[in-house]
Amino acid sequence: MPLSTRCPLVAGNWKMNGLRRSIAELDGIIDGSRDLPEHLDLLVCPPFTLLITFVERAAGTRVSLGAQDCHEAPCGAFTGDIAAEMLADAGATAVIVGHSERRSYHHETDVQVCAKARAAWRAGLTAIVCVGETQTERDRGSTLDVIARQLAGSIPEAGRPSNLLVAYEPVWAIGTGRTPTPEDVAEVHGMIRNDLVQRLGSEAGTGIRILYGGSVKPSNAQEFSAVPDVDGALVGGASLKSAEFIAIAKAYG
Repeated sequence: MPLSTRCPLVAGNWKMNGLRRSIAELDGIIDGSRDLPEHLDLLVCPPFTLLITFVERAAGTRVSLGAQDCHEAPCGAFTGDIAAEMLADAGATAVIVGHSERRSYHHETDVQVCAKARAAWRAGLTAIVCVGETQTERDRGSTLDVIARQLAGSIPEAGRPSNLLVAYEPVWAIGTGRTPTPEDVAEVHGMIRNDLVQRLGSEAGTGIRILYGGSVKPSNAQEFSAVPDVDGALVGGASLKSAEFIAIAKAYG
């Protein structure tokens, strides 16, 4: 499947940011989306407290809403957690799983990430599975080995373009302002593509979108959008400002 048949997606991960007044930024994203090409998908993943409000605000627009994490169980005595079914009930269409901040701060394993991806599918959500290496791992030349291990452990065998996206986010680039070179990104995305094809088959593996994330901003979005097998972006801090988020989206339009 040629790259042109994979519709680009630009997603915003708001992390632990945003209050009710932040709806003004969502309004800005909705307004800005009207000038973007139809083949471009937009997704905003706010904190849980804003999800229902944002879903209602974005109803009838081209902006979809997602969440930043879910529990693997559909319900139960898991204080402070939220089930994928609850996210779907609130109007989410996707959920991020395995973000490096979850893997690091909450010690999530590949096995847990895989279970969360299955939970997302059980609830009818698209799973955005994140992978990425630390600075130490890159320095010792083990980037591709780390990514291969995370892919093997985090992605269930039923992955398809309709239920799965993969996001490559080098841990050392997240929120630091540092970014890999386009050549570095091309190497990793090419490896991810080959892995998906080998594990899931040619049709599924070629059709699944792979996003780049890690200090994505308007000033570098264009160069990353031109890299083979980069099908969009998972944007952190820049997604909190509608003007910056739309500027990044335009690079993929």
